[in-house]
Amino acid sequence: MHYWLDPPSTYTNPVKPDLFHDLFHIVTQGTMNEDQTKTLQAWRERLAQTPKEKHEVRIMTGKTPALACAIDQRFSFTAYIPKCHKFDGPELPLLVLVHGATRNSHMGTMLDFAEECGCVILAPLFPCGIIALTELHNYRTLVYRGIRFDQILLSMIEQASCIWRIRTDKFFLHGFSAGGQFCHRFFYLYPQLLLGVSIGAPGSITLPRKDRPWPEGIADITQVFDIKSTCGGDHVPNFAAMAKVPLQFVVGERDIETSALSDNLGPEVAGGGNRINRITALRDAWKEVGINGVLDIVPGVGHEGGKVTPKVQHFLLPLVKGVSI
Repeated sequence: MHYWLDPPSTYTNPVKPDLFHDLFHIVTQGTMNEDQTKTLQAWRERLAQTPKEKHEVRIMTGKTPALACAIDQRFSFTAYIPKCHKFDGPELPLLVLVHGATRNSHMGTMLDFAEECGCVILAPLFPCGIIALTELHNYRTLVYRGIRFDQILLSMIEQASCIWRIRTDKFFLHGFSAGGQFCHRFFYLYPQLLLGVSIGAPGSITLPRKDRPWPEGIADITQVFDIKSTCGGDHVPNFAAMAKVPLQFVVGERDIETSALSDNLGPEVAGGGNRINRITALRDAWKEVGINGVLDIVPGVGHEGGKVTPKVQHFLLPLVKGVSI
């Protein structure tokens, strides 16, 4: 399938070769096909070809419509661009929100936060029914039938940076439920790209166990993700690098329903029982390898991503403000 598309005229930020180098290298040196790699390269090289007045399109500020992912149009993303953004202004920090199985990223609960902090929000959409018509959970382990969802996300960030003034070398990441699964697994691969991570109520977890294959453990992580070609042979996971990233675990006090947890990452592997048990097991396992984070159990809340948002904002607020201009 051919995805090499010309970039639309609104994708016109000034070219800064060094700005995208690390992220672009990570994205393009993995398992992308030739057409996908050419697509990102085309976006990069043609940013300066459209007159500046074409930047200022009203529909591309505030809450944006969905934009198709340039390298694979089965996927898309929306964004929220705060009022302080200027197309010829400074780069703003980026917060990525990863949805759960219902495909709700809870972006609406974060808009005031984005305005207060002056940050851009990007919410990818990984639809159900990709390849297998009834498949709901394709993205949560990052790889599914040859699709690398980590690289899809990174390509969306690269694409978004062609439209808006966004800092792309490092960003913030939050996800709830299946989004929390995505986030903590993404963290294993890319701690160097993250300024802070908030992991919300994952139903299954990947523990740092070298006696279990992915996604139960990390025994074969280099083979699954072709680490040598994507990361230049660096040791992955890099627990020392992960330990430097501010980290939150968040779950509702009443998130004790287990009917949706009938996966193969069962009690012995995944910490047992409910999501509170599992996120606690992840916290404890990471602590044993030197990765420390705060565990917030939100009183009176069940498996409700929107209702844990205040705790997420409390965690992220000083971090985002710390890098805002």
